[in-house]
Amino acid sequence: MGTEFAGAIIGLTLLGLWVDWHWKTSPAGVLFGGSLGIVGGGYNFIKQALRLMKTQVPTSKDNEAANGNDRTERP
Repeated sequence: MGTEFAGAIIGLTLLGLWVDWHWKTSPAGVLFGGSLGIVGGGYNFIKQALRLMKTQVPTSKDNEAANGNDRTERP
């Protein structure tokens, strides 16, 4: 996850550097690209972290089933 975050920042900053070089817009492209990389990479990082946390946190039903306290009716 951290590599993807860093890759988004570095990739979009380099794209902004190219924009600055191509259209002579000196720090605007780098600042915009870096900012977009931080926002987009941060969004993706948080989304993946929440999904990972959701799959690893046991629920109370999981705990009851593991302890043999399953409250479902048996025929």
